[in-house]
Amino acid sequence: MKKILLSVAAVFASNLFSFAADAEKDSIKVVNIDEVFVIATRATQKTPVAFTNVSSEEIKKANFGQDIPYLLGMTPSAITTSDAGTGIGYTTFRVRGTDGTRINVTANGVPMNDAESHTLFWVNMPDFASSVKSIQVQRGAGTSTNGSGAFGASINMATESSSPNPFAEFNAGFGTFNTHKETIKFGTGLINNHWSFEGRLSNIGTDGYIDRASVNLYSYLAQAGYYDDKTSLRFIIFGGKEKTYHAWYYASKQKMEKYGRRYNPCGIYYDENGNIKFYDDQTDNYVQTNYQILLNRVIDNNWSLNAAIHYTRGDGYYQEYKSDRWFQEYGLNPFKLDGKDIYSSDLVRQKKMANDFGGAVFSLNYRNDRLSAVLGGGLNNYDGDHFGKVIWIKNYIGSLDPSHEYYRNHSTKFDGNIYLKANYDITSSLSAFTDLQYRHIRYSIHGANDKYDWSNSRMQSLAVKDDFNFFNPKFGLNWQIDMKNRLYASFSVAQKEPTRNNYTDSKFATSPRSERLNDYELGYVFANRWMSAGVNLYYMDYKDQLVLTGQLNEIGEPMAENMPNSYRTGIELMLGVKPCNMFDWNINATISRNRIKNFTETIYEDENKSKSQWVINHKSANIAFSPDFLLNNQLHFLLETSWLCCSHNMWENNI
Repeated sequence: MKKILLSVAAVFASNLFSFAADAEKDSIKVVNIDEVFVIATRATQKTPVAFTNVSSEEIKKANFGQDIPYLLGMTPSAITTSDAGTGIGYTTFRVRGTDGTRINVTANGVPMNDAESHTLFWVNMPDFASSVKSIQVQRGAGTSTNGSGAFGASINMATESSSPNPFAEFNAGFGTFNTHKETIKFGTGLINNHWSFEGRLSNIGTDGYIDRASVNLYSYLAQAGYYDDKTSLRFIIFGGKEKTYHAWYYASKQKMEKYGRRYNPCGIYYDENGNIKFYDDQTDNYVQTNYQILLNRVIDNNWSLNAAIHYTRGDGYYQEYKSDRWFQEYGLNPFKLDGKDIYSSDLVRQKKMANDFGGAVFSLNYRNDRLSAVLGGGLNNYDGDHFGKVIWIKNYIGSLDPSHEYYRNHSTKFDGNIYLKANYDITSSLSAFTDLQYRHIRYSIHGANDKYDWSNSRMQSLAVKDDFNFFNPKFGLNWQIDMKNRLYASFSVAQKEPTRNNYTDSKFATSPRSERLNDYELGYVFANRWMSAGVNLYYMDYKDQLVLTGQLNEIGEPMAENMPNSYRTGIELMLGVKPCNMFDWNINATISRNRIKNFTETIYEDENKSKSQWVINHKSANIAFSPDFLLNNQLHFLLETSWLCCSHNMWENNI
């Protein structure tokens, strides 16, 4: 990995000397910063995929401190959820019923998904929206990108480019449930027409709608850049620190009827008198720091190059109160109390992790009158430790060894991909799209799992070593009928490896298998100055899709198993109207069918899995969290000094 980073650093250095020499020859030119940025992983109007662009103006209108999934809530086929109920902290984003582990996320082309869980924990990137210039969401398999495989969607974020003028701003807000947001941003503007420095500091907090679902978030972003008329070199560091009270267990209907809709069972225990208590420090704590060095260079009128090296460091833990646990599960010996051996008691445990993720990505872009092509790819490496300790035991006699760990395992993952995609204009209105990607993954986990193996009287042993080789072709046609009407069709193959939980939650009799998706898309888009409309039909045929079965693991997370045959099919309908500058209306709906063939469902009587369970065999079953009908509707009013509607302006909404 060090050799890779040193090699890429050498390329950056050679380019830096090159464009520094060019700048010395002509240092008085006014630089247009945006001209040198090319986002190779994004779709354009000629790309035959379903996508939505979110501009900086739209982001600013909706950015009140909630996580980015809530800013994307109007994406067709999208569902957002929040543990705390306020859209701050632990939030999730699903597209076409597909969860975050199957949604690829990049920032400036750099993969952001956790290498093991495959999801992006948005709680670790608080107020990142205040530093984002634009977002594109591609639904379905989408185009080739860096990082984990995309089954439901891919989200491409681009951070703000430097401002040519100095600025400073402060904004703050306060809302219900003691929700607040404070953000400071500042920038130097261009210094000597080439250099700029910018920064952001943010604090976001809330008590949460759910009981005790408090969230306290801090974040920052700093950027230094060098620019000339053909090149930009940026160094970006951004990070976040979070502390959130657990709210990820579900509350049964009976418990909500008894204690109210805001009831949160996390941290519950009973005192000596049988009274309900809640552990004050049932919290999740994490610090994440991201580093990016981004090079964008326009070589000539046809060629341009993007390259980046990146590194992410993460450290954190969560701790929780567990009632009446056997000491044997934690490698602890019994103790004597009043002359009696005590083998179990209430305790507080910490589960910790520390990880490093780094690598390099690139794209070489070519464009002429009829052809646009991108050769891109990346090499990324992950190294992480998972370990746990017991920090307190009720009525314990003696002292706990602070160095004692009841489990520890080590994970590594190498992920390399290369892709070639091209769009060729067959005629002035008809274009063909081809996208070919090869991806190789090597993943290993070794050590003791956090679950106890009662049959062997020890912690479960992890010995995972898997290699995956995926070839993902994509083809499509785009017909720009006229300035207002567009028709497209595509076929895509996407494949992805199992997540860490798919391995650690399995029964160890069989290993989880990789998944494969064949995605068929057909869409039509209409857009004029005041209205946009569209329809998209999709059929997503899965082989060995990892589907939730109803079973829960030890901390209440849903468990998944490979299903040999399953599918998702539907129609997405979209409409946007902007009759004047004061008002716009957006609405979209999805009618779908999401089914598994031959499925076994497990249902528990209570959330602690301590009572009865039922196993039901289905010949055909709905896929969990995949409703057959979705509707998103948004009305937006902008009050100005004049109540009269102004004349129509150009309004663009990519569907």
